[in-house]
Amino acid sequence: MKAIRRKWIALPAAAVLARLGLLRGRRNNEQWTVLERYRYAHRGLHDDALGAPENSLAAFRRAVENGFGAELDVRLLADGALAVFHDASLARMTGKEGVLEELTAETLRQYRLAGTEHTIPLLREVLDAFEGTGLPLVVELKSFRNNAEELTRRTVEELDRHSVPYCIESFDPRCPVWLRKHRSEIVRGQLAQDFRRRPSGSGRAMDWWMTNLLFNGAAVPDFISYRFEDRDNYNLRLCRKLFGVRTFYWTIRSREELEQAERDGALVIFERFIP
Repeated sequence: MKAIRRKWIALPAAAVLARLGLLRGRRNNEQWTVLERYRYAHRGLHDDALGAPENSLAAFRRAVENGFGAELDVRLLADGALAVFHDASLARMTGKEGVLEELTAETLRQYRLAGTEHTIPLLREVLDAFEGTGLPLVVELKSFRNNAEELTRRTVEELDRHSVPYCIESFDPRCPVWLRKHRSEIVRGQLAQDFRRRPSGSGRAMDWWMTNLLFNGAAVPDFISYRFEDRDNYNLRLCRKLFGVRTFYWTIRSREELEQAERDGALVIFERFIP
């Protein structure tokens, strides 16, 4: 009887330990001391009224001029070049149909951002704008179909050519997993939100795993970048309290939200106002 009782007590204990193993992260990466000094302009310090669309060189130069770091989105083109652009679809930002990943670096110049003279920049052009400033970047990897590993590898190779502080994050856990295996010194993060409210299209089971950060066990991230509105997530709190995993909140759109985020100890990715 005692043996049976011990067995049933061990089952929930094992479940707790298994859950914690899935949530683990890495604490105290020394590069965090640089990252935590700054606030980060979402897709650059963009302002359509000033002719500086999101993820344009003009928006990134405005961030530099105002002393902010920046968050940006990186996608892999058909010729292996890296472009800074958020959507896979070209329609919202260029008014033209098509998929960004089917373009080449040469054809990017045919597409204007939000009706301005600005074109879709290459990652190396944005890095040139930040070179020598000491201002850091939050580099979000936008995987497409099955290109996560190649996207991550090529992005790291481009970053190696520049002297710009940075961290790398992605919704796709394959990207931080690749970093853990091949470039463990790089500060890596897992992007997340409540996918039950905003389904990813990958199915309910995958959305549940991603919402609750259950790929952390494979990626062992330095930080979690979580949607500000969805931050009341129990597993997110466990990551912070038990493993010392740091946090970004996105996207902060008011001074009140900024103050709340920083009271929570999170770094902020902001837009639509200047802190």
